[in-house]
Amino acid sequence: MSRFFAYAGEALDAIWRNRTRSLLTMLGMIVGTSSVIAVLGIGSAASNGIADSLNSFGDPGFIVQVDPKQDDPLAASIQFRDAASVAEAAGGLVQYVSPNYQRNYALKANGVDYIAAVTSDNGVVLDTLTLHEGRRIGPADVDGATRVTLLSRPLERRFFGDDGTALGRQITIDGERFTIIGVFDDLKAGIFNNVGGSDFVNIPYTTFHEMAPGPVDALQFYIRKGIDPERAKAAVIDALRHLHGPRAEYDVQDVLAFLNTFTSTIAIVSFGLTAIGGVALVVAGIGIMNIMLVSVAERTREIGIRKAIGGSRNDIVVQFLFEAVILSLLGGAIGTALGLGVTLLASSVVSSFVGPASVPLLPIVLVATGFSVVVGIFFGAYPAVRAGGLDPIEALRS
Repeated sequence: MSRFFAYAGEALDAIWRNRTRSLLTMLGMIVGTSSVIAVLGIGSAASNGIADSLNSFGDPGFIVQVDPKQDDPLAASIQFRDAASVAEAAGGLVQYVSPNYQRNYALKANGVDYIAAVTSDNGVVLDTLTLHEGRRIGPADVDGATRVTLLSRPLERRFFGDDGTALGRQITIDGERFTIIGVFDDLKAGIFNNVGGSDFVNIPYTTFHEMAPGPVDALQFYIRKGIDPERAKAAVIDALRHLHGPRAEYDVQDVLAFLNTFTSTIAIVSFGLTAIGGVALVVAGIGIMNIMLVSVAERTREIGIRKAIGGSRNDIVVQFLFEAVILSLLGGAIGTALGLGVTLLASSVVSSFVGPASVPLLPIVLVATGFSVVVGIFFGAYPAVRAGGLDPIEALRS
């Protein structure tokens, strides 16, 4: 251990003697490390924030809609009664099938008018949204097509103020009177809050059908556990084609698959940008190798003296390798501090758009430290071996 500290002390002395040159050499490591950390951190924050935002809505299942690009979209229109027929035809593969609506309607409550999204509810709780007050829409509400509704928390504030309570109050939706039975908590999904997605009203799908008796917007279904999704989707489409003709075309959206693809894309982009930042680390490593070769040339006589008084080849190699690694670590440490500062600043901005965005700081710091050590060893190895291989007599004559 004492020899370890001796090597480190001599390396620091050598770096300090040529501090201006050392600082210029470290600039490459500073730029490379900070850019890698910033890209990794911001990419992770964005990916985690968006994933958490979308996951806050739970499992949305599958949505099947009419393909608008077919020859006769009206003939393929999904009707309210189709849900029961599809559930019966594909009952062994799907668990729930229900009509799905989402439309913008004029709302009025407490003398305030507003236009917001009105969505349908099938009475089965499959999301992870929590309630601020009241209760959820249940099967009895769906079976009875009751005039009950849930509001989002921002809508409650809009209609009844920050201190008001919407529970038990009346609201009109497209001229129809409803009783508010619950209020959702504020969404953690900041991305939806920023685009107005937090303003919504929930009503039973049967009630929605009475308000809009024409074709439904889509069918929503959930497959049973252990069932191949492709098989279930094919069964649902076959059931709809049986009802509306073999030429009817439908699109099936797997929202969870879309989420996974989206987060994977962000990860790939982040990896690509990190690789670009890694190029700066390679350039920094070449700079370290160059400066260490210069150092070997300048200290050739010193190396000869060390060997003449009994210093081994390994001692010389380790000494110069220590110098390269410490040079790399110092640049990496400064770059890490700068990169973390940029990451924390950027993650707060990302959080304002997509909601809470966690950043895995410890893995990022470990990666940065590992990169610094690897760069120092890899690019410092050749100058160190060259120094250790010098002939002591030739070195003393230089």
